[in-house]
Amino acid sequence: MLPDEIEVKEITAKQLKELLASPTPPLVLDVREPRELIVDGLIEGSTHIPMMQIPNRLEELPKDRMIVAQCAHGNRSYDVAAYLLMNGFKEVASLEGGIVAWKSLK
Repeated sequence: MLPDEIEVKEITAKQLKELLASPTPPLVLDVREPRELIVDGLIEGSTHIPMMQIPNRLEELPKDRMIVAQCAHGNRSYDVAAYLLMNGFKEVASLEGGIVAWKSLK
């Protein structure tokens, strides 16, 4: 359960595509396991850090840029987005529907 002050924003694949084309694109944080990348590929330009490694690798993530967490279907990315918000990151979102939704755009 999240603290009351933490609200995870979810964005659609279409919204992410528009953000990536903007002058200040977000960092797409892929939190899936390496084997999942082989099966489903990844969003071009994304940063891959498996979910369980996030706590030890927070310093690799920018606090001055929007981060969109992404996984297979949107569950793990939601949890990672909440974790980032609880650890001082300000602009964080989760990709609703994950890579499945992203791939359906094409």
